[in-house]
Amino acid sequence: MKRHNSAPVAILAVLLVACLIAVYVTRDAAVKQAAPAKNTTIDQGAAVDTRLLQTANQLAARAETAGEQSNAREALRLTDHELDQAFATALRKAAAYRAPAGGPLRTLTARLNQLKVQIAADESRIALLTKQSDSDDEGRLDLAKAQLALDQDDLEDVQQDLARQGGDPRAGLERVRQEHENIQHQTAQALKGAPLSPTGTLAEQIRAWLSLGSLNGLLLSAERQAEDQAAALGKQHDQLEEQVGPFESSAIAQGTGATTDKIAGLHWLSDERKTLAELDGRVQDCKQLAGVYRAWSTIVETRRRAVAHLLLTSIAEILTILLAAFLVHIAIRGLFRKGDRKRLQQAQVITAVAVQLAAVVLILLVIFGTPYQLSTIIGLATAGLTVVLKDFIVAFFGWFTLMGKNGIRVGDWVEINGVSGEVIEIGLLKTVLLELGNWTDTGHPTGRKVAFSNSFAMERHYFNFSTAGQWLWDELAVTLPAAGDPYLKAQEIRQLVEHETEADSEQAAQDWERVTTRYGARSFSAKPAVNLRPTGSGLEVVVRYITRAPQRNAMKSKLFQLIVDLLHKPATATV
Repeated sequence: MKRHNSAPVAILAVLLVACLIAVYVTRDAAVKQAAPAKNTTIDQGAAVDTRLLQTANQLAARAETAGEQSNAREALRLTDHELDQAFATALRKAAAYRAPAGGPLRTLTARLNQLKVQIAADESRIALLTKQSDSDDEGRLDLAKAQLALDQDDLEDVQQDLARQGGDPRAGLERVRQEHENIQHQTAQALKGAPLSPTGTLAEQIRAWLSLGSLNGLLLSAERQAEDQAAALGKQHDQLEEQVGPFESSAIAQGTGATTDKIAGLHWLSDERKTLAELDGRVQDCKQLAGVYRAWSTIVETRRRAVAHLLLTSIAEILTILLAAFLVHIAIRGLFRKGDRKRLQQAQVITAVAVQLAAVVLILLVIFGTPYQLSTIIGLATAGLTVVLKDFIVAFFGWFTLMGKNGIRVGDWVEINGVSGEVIEIGLLKTVLLELGNWTDTGHPTGRKVAFSNSFAMERHYFNFSTAGQWLWDELAVTLPAAGDPYLKAQEIRQLVEHETEADSEQAAQDWERVTTRYGARSFSAKPAVNLRPTGSGLEVVVRYITRAPQRNAMKSKLFQLIVDLLHKPATATV
């Protein structure tokens, strides 16, 4: 038995020691800022990619501490600079774009240039006609304006067709630039950061620990994204440098050949050198960005370790409370073991329950903290009292039921939960009976008082035998002698019982008549009934009759005496 009781204590003690060791190991956890690391790797695509800036904005919205916000600002600066360089490269290539010599793009480009010339001519004509004031010129002015509107619509349609077929790189760049401006607008909101997560309770510590783990995963993913971008840009830089190298040693670069070709070649070479420099800058930005995310991840890991330290401390507090509760419980059992166990058992149970409730309250405070809002405190207190005092509340309302029209009164003969007796007390919470023996046997009091919670009036049922004069059916059995006519004896016994119980039968019939009339039930007969029952030694007469419950034994004794006298009389001769 002792081993069984000490097992939970030993387990709690081991868990507590392990928790304290973990708390000691994580004691130096603190939020430290990490300086952005610098390294080098890249990715370059022909189109402008804004994913790095979008990722930086998403992560900046979750930056809480000063160190995290500093890294978030650096990440936003680097991604914005990298995107600006990508735009510069893309715009330069779009400006140098020439439509192919043939095919639909060539046709659309020629149509586009023609419409631009036509629109310029329309605008000049409108300006000229506006200076004139005669009626004919006004008509021509309206016609010129209509022609200008038509040419502008045609130009817009050709531009859309050209952009859809990839012949107008500037249109796509303008769309991406608009997205970039929208992202920059979001940057100001992202830099505000998120409020610092509270870690005062166990529940808050668990939420903060999980949230920091999720943020760290996003940072590691962003770091890989920046490194992949740097690698891709570095590869594109190497490929472009391989194309530019042979050109520099060509005849155009050496100053030979036609002047026009040389100028065009030098312009192309200058543009490509700018592109290489921009690629180098983008590679450097991506590598620094990966370092920033790495430093940010270090801060988050440090914070997560600090939260883990607090989490382990809270778990240690809970284990300490449980261990103390078990030890106090064991001490209470040892304290109340001395002396009268029957007298001290109630005090032992109450003390043990109080200790358990105190432990539960302390553990809830560690998990959820102290409720500061008055409405929350009132709600929790009301809910707790409702659960704890549920039986008392039901018993209190049961008292009103017992005091009602169909309740019970002191002195009534009732049966509650299978126990029969006379009501001697009706309290606010309890009803007390003086127990009686089996009414079909003796009906004598046993001398024991039985107390019932008044909740039986609300949740269960009870029988009241005193609602109509305390009437009840009783019976007696008499074995007839072998000599004589049994039917005649049975008739004489019936007449005797009817004569002796006539007044009770009439009064009971009147009382029951009032009850049946009020509730619409069928009426009952209160006259005695006599039956002959064969037994091994002859015939037995069974008589059922009505009597008042308090006079039941007296009436049965009187009837037995009269029947015995009747049986000892000589039989009457029949003529």
